[in-house]
Amino acid sequence: MATENPTRAEAHGHDHGHQHRDVSGGWLRPAVFGAMDGLVTNVSLIAGVGGGGGSAHTIVLTGLAGLAAGACSMAAGEFVSVSSQNELIYAEVAKERLELENNAVAEQAELAAMLRARGVSPATARLAAAEISAQPEKALAVHTMEELGVDSSDLPSPLVAAGASLASFAVGALIPLFPYLAGLHLLWVALGLGAVAAIVGGGMVARLTDRPFWRGALRQLVLGACAVGVTYLIGTLVGHLG
Repeated sequence: MATENPTRAEAHGHDHGHQHRDVSGGWLRPAVFGAMDGLVTNVSLIAGVGGGGGSAHTIVLTGLAGLAAGACSMAAGEFVSVSSQNELIYAEVAKERLELENNAVAEQAELAAMLRARGVSPATARLAAAEISAQPEKALAVHTMEELGVDSSDLPSPLVAAGASLASFAVGALIPLFPYLAGLHLLWVALGLGAVAAIVGGGMVARLTDRPFWRGALRQLVLGACAVGVTYLIGTLVGHLG
């Protein structure tokens, strides 16, 4: 009985931490945001340049430049963001390690209190805390999970996040460019393709988070349409002034 609850808590904590990493800091989050960002960025650029009367060559050049610049910027941002997050966690883990080394009794009492807060009986909590504290690395892992909400041995990779962001941004940015690259120099076709991609992408993201497909699709379509409308209006006004 002394180890049943902590074991379950640790297993649940590990699963939660792994899921948290995949959704918010591994490859899924930057991939999703990268694809949607690439799509909205480039369809907006195409709308702005096309609305201003730009030639097909100018639109393709602008779209490819936006793809390269945006993908590199997204990748760099993800790499720095995830690296900084990991470094902060490592610093906090180092502080926790010092606390365990220098104030072992107080940390054990703190762990027992955390277990009691989870519904473990006082006697079982004291026994479990003593057993966990007897193993320094396990104690550090449990304290880190309870206090920081992360598993320091299973942190997201900055390179994976950067690579996922770069690749997905490029894919999203290519979608509205396809008609022009294929020789179909019609702005409405590029905008229509971008709208379809926004609906599909937004709906898929909604399903990943157990929300209705139509809600995510409609939200992404509206947000994308707003961005396209603003840039198209700016392009039209500048084109007329020129």
